[in-house]
Amino acid sequence: MKLNNLKPANGSTQSRKRIGRGPGSGLGGTSTRGHKGAKARSGYSKKIGFEGGQMPLQRRVPKFGFKNINRVEYKAINLSTLQSLAEAKGLAKIGVEELVAAGFISNNQLVKILGNGTVTAKLDVVAHAFSKTAEEAIVAAGGTVTKL
Repeated sequence: MKLNNLKPANGSTQSRKRIGRGPGSGLGGTSTRGHKGAKARSGYSKKIGFEGGQMPLQRRVPKFGFKNINRVEYKAINLSTLQSLAEAKGLAKIGVEELVAAGFISNNQLVKILGNGTVTAKLDVVAHAFSKTAEEAIVAAGGTVTKL
């Protein structure tokens, strides 16, 4: 053993600074809290968004309108899209799974069929919602409509 090999035994030293243990520790006095003010007091907790008395951002930014938390968001698919999909893949029944496989919607989206375009093929369409014109056009072409 040499002097350059010496090191303290395991567990004999602490990496944590012990605050507020007298002036000899170098971390006594104000115990790293500075002089006075709310942050120096016990029990201090900053409110979310507090900016030191300045008007907080969420109160500075203008707010308007109404956001309905019960709104149901549908992915719109037109009849022309259904017709082209049926022709390309040779489908007689188009449901949510076929639309997901074709990449028109993602797995958890709700689908609404809209009446833009024409349907010539006899299609059995399964979706969450239909517009009146889309429903009439599918039935007029000899197909069926099923709501999920």
